[in-house]
Amino acid sequence: MIDKKQSRMRRARQTRAKIAELKAVRLAVYRSNDHIYAQVIDPTSKVLASASTLEADVRKEAGNGRNVKAAAIVGKRIAEKAKAQGVEQVAFDRAGFKYHGRVKALAEAAREAGLKF
Repeated sequence: MIDKKQSRMRRARQTRAKIAELKAVRLAVYRSNDHIYAQVIDPTSKVLASASTLEADVRKEAGNGRNVKAAAIVGKRIAEKAKAQGVEQVAFDRAGFKYHGRVKALAEAAREAGLKF
């Protein structure tokens, strides 16, 4: 019996394999019930930038990390941090999560802030 998490991890593995094949910098997103996290990771698995709803600035602006508004703020912050590191082009790694709700809000905010994917 495959549970929900195993199915998500299987989907994530396929995406990551493709991104690794392209040797692209990836924008990895993880969504928990309470928070959303984003990291820009280079092909050698080095984290170049990260942002999440755990950061004090984001918490002040968005309150709790459970909503689309908070995800959009994280998306904007990760794009700004990535651009500061000289990263413009990334591959979006949604880690097997559906492109909907908070994951979609984060992606669209990152695009608006200048990340290309």
